[in-house]
Amino acid sequence: MSDATPAATLSDVVALLDRRYPPETAESWDAVGTVCGDPDQPVRRVLLAVDATAAVADEALAWGADLLWTHHPLLLRPVHGVAATTAKGAVVHRLVRGGCALHVTHTNADAPDGGVPDALAEALGVVDRAPLVPRPTEPLDKVVVMVPEEDADRLVDALAAAGAGELGEYTRCAWTTTGIGTFVPGDRANPAIGERGAVTRVPEARVEMVAPRRLRADVVAALRAAHPYEEPAFDVLELAAFPGRAGGGRVGDLAEPTTLGAFAERVARVLPPTAQGVRVAGPADAEVRRVAVVGGSGDSFFDAVRRSGADVYVTGDLRHHPALELRERARFEAARAGGEPDGGRPFLVDVAHSASEWPWLRRAAAALVDDLAGIGARVETRVSTVRTDPWTFQVPSPTTGGHP
Repeated sequence: MSDATPAATLSDVVALLDRRYPPETAESWDAVGTVCGDPDQPVRRVLLAVDATAAVADEALAWGADLLWTHHPLLLRPVHGVAATTAKGAVVHRLVRGGCALHVTHTNADAPDGGVPDALAEALGVVDRAPLVPRPTEPLDKVVVMVPEEDADRLVDALAAAGAGELGEYTRCAWTTTGIGTFVPGDRANPAIGERGAVTRVPEARVEMVAPRRLRADVVAALRAAHPYEEPAFDVLELAAFPGRAGGGRVGDLAEPTTLGAFAERVARVLPPTAQGVRVAGPADAEVRRVAVVGGSGDSFFDAVRRSGADVYVTGDLRHHPALELRERARFEAARAGGEPDGGRPFLVDVAHSASEWPWLRRAAAALVDDLAGIGARVETRVSTVRTDPWTFQVPSPTTGGHP
């Protein structure tokens, strides 16, 4: 990147990240956002990693990164200081001295469209994806207002400035049609059009715009201020809530059915190698097509996985008791239904925690480049090559002996 290339500031980058991964959607126990860094510092190089370990910080500084963007928080539990005499404090000091900021998007990157579970599902070849646990869309109003035709554009502008008319990546969205409005101003009225006591007919536009319910007061105030009438005619309709494209985990289908064994091999090929490898619960020759995934630790999603009808569930950090109970229940129900005792679904594919979240890094890096291009800035990104999974090797159990 040449020195003449426009560079965004850290505050520019954070604003774009907050738009894609709203901090308010993070879990209450989480710690997301900027850990260290000057909002005015230029950002030309961004290193992405799952964890902010000392080795990752060294990689960021050696490359000349201005920002280290991680998925997992460095300081998840509250601290009263970051002295360099502690392991985590030393990382913060190293980054600050090197002029590298640190920013975290954790559970706020788990739910959005294009977040961690989407990237994992995409990497595994899962199509027609939907949230495993959908979040309802934000409560919306529809504002319907009648206004003289010549004032319609000005009114739409005012409502849009107050936050109405936003649909995904589109703003100032409105629908209009025309008709004739009629009214009789009263004796104490001060009409902008017409005379007291006389029937008035005006060519009017009907304007409809949606707005977040939380902005209702602002939108109505903007409507009254911009409308030429003393008493504008309008309705505010509360719209029904529907499941959105955001939510925990993802579920979808493989393009073609395969066996559980072949699918597990696909998981092992796609994800970074770890000492744990890929653990599987279920018969290798069972046919699977519908797949549920959750990045990170996912045994709290078992009920949703069962409701989804998934044949196999891919996640990390599966604990003994929840996994055993799920498989025993699946075997029991399959046997009662007359199927094979070991054929109960869902089957389980357990991977290392960090490995399940790693595919998102490349996708997030590409999205940041696109978002910055939208504001006329460029950035160079790199996904860390440092392995942060804590396990270093595995000793396979012997195939014979050692068990009563």
